[in-house]
Amino acid sequence: MKVVFDDEAFSYQLLRTLGYAPYKGADIGECLQTAYRIKEGDFESWYQEWFDTAERIRGIADASLNSGDNISARETYLRASNYYRSAEFFIHGDPADARILETSRKSRESFQQAAALCEPPLESVTIAYETTTLPGYFIKADTSMAPKPTLILNTGFDGTAEELYFTGAAAASRGYQCLLFEGPGQGRVIREQSIPFRPDWEKVITPVVDYLLARKDVMSARIALYGISLGGYLAPRAAAFEHRLAACIANGGVFSLFQVFADNRGLSEEEAERYVTDSPEGLDKSVEEAMKHNSELRWGVEDGMWKFNAKTPHEYVLKLKAYSMADCADKVACPTLVIDSEKDTKFPGQARKLYEALRSEKEFMLFTVRDAAEEHCQAGASLLSNQRVFDWLDKTFKKSKRS
Repeated sequence: MKVVFDDEAFSYQLLRTLGYAPYKGADIGECLQTAYRIKEGDFESWYQEWFDTAERIRGIADASLNSGDNISARETYLRASNYYRSAEFFIHGDPADARILETSRKSRESFQQAAALCEPPLESVTIAYETTTLPGYFIKADTSMAPKPTLILNTGFDGTAEELYFTGAAAASRGYQCLLFEGPGQGRVIREQSIPFRPDWEKVITPVVDYLLARKDVMSARIALYGISLGGYLAPRAAAFEHRLAACIANGGVFSLFQVFADNRGLSEEEAERYVTDSPEGLDKSVEEAMKHNSELRWGVEDGMWKFNAKTPHEYVLKLKAYSMADCADKVACPTLVIDSEKDTKFPGQARKLYEALRSEKEFMLFTVRDAAEEHCQAGASLLSNQRVFDWLDKTFKKSKRS
C-alpha cells in the first residue's frame, strides 16, 4: 500500500501517521502536504518537514487554549504530538543528537496538554521498576471508581506511550480502562534513562500488574495485555510467566527475532549464527553498504543498535537470539489472540509460528489486502483493527465469566 513515496519505509511511516486520523491524531491534508515537501529517502528532509508541521499545529493549539477553546486545543495538541513523534522517527543514527530529546519532549508535552483537556482527564502515572520507575498514563472509561476490566497497552520497537493513546481511546469507548506505559528500550526510558531492551519481559510486566492490582478501580480478574509490533513478542513472553493476566493479544505475533534475520537470508538459524560469528566484520561491512541504499534497513540497524545497546551490526544481530518463544510458548496459560497481516514485511511468517507453538486457548486473526488492512499492525486501518480485536476481547471476557 504505497502512499506518496516509492520508498517503502517513508510510505509506511506516512501511512502510520495518517492512520490516527479517525481518533483525531492526524488531519489528512496536513499529512499529505507535509509528505509532498519531503525528499524521497532523505532522513533530514523527513525530520525538518514534519517538525515544521508540528510546530505550526502546536501554535494553533496554544492559541486555542489561550482563547478558552478547549475542544479545539485538545484535538490540535493531539495532532501536534503525533507529528512531532513522526519527525523524530528517522534521526536515531546518532543517539546523542540533541533533536531526539527536544522533539520527543515536545511530542510528550503536546500530548499532556491534550490529556489534561480530556473527559475525564488522563492520569500520568509512574510504575516502580527495579531501581527506577517507568512512565505511563491511565485512561479511565468514566469518572466512577467502580472496578472495571483493564487493558495494558504495550508498545514495541519504536512506539511511545503517547502514540498508544489512539488505541486506548478506542478501548475506553468500549468500557475498558487502559494503562499505557513505556518499558526498557522504549520512549522516555531509552531516551532519558538509557535503559535498553531486555528479552525477559515478564520482569517488566509483573511490576505493571502489581501497580494495577493496587488500584481500587481495576478488576483483578480482568486484566489483559495487548502487545503491538515488537510487543507481539514482548506480550506473550510476559504472559508465559505472569499468570495473573486474563488474556493476551499479540499484534503481530513474533516467535523469534533471530529467525527473522535468518529467514531474510534464506538460512537456518544455525547457519545464520555461524555466518555472523565466523565473519562479524564481513557482516558489518555488508550491512553498512546495504544501508546506503535501503532506508528501512538503515533505520532498523541504527535504531536497533541504540535500543539494544550494541556497538556494531553483528553485535545487534547476536542479541536478537535471546528474543525467542521457543522455550516458553507452552507456558502461556491465558486465552491468546495472535494477529497477522497479509503483507507484513517486518516479521513475515512469525505470527503463524507463534500461534502453532502456543498450547493455551488461542485464536488466529488475519487481516488481508481485501480488508485494506494488510500492512504491519494494520497501519491505516485502525477502525477495522480495533473493532475486530476488541470484539475478541469482549467475547473472551464474557466466555470466561460464564465458565
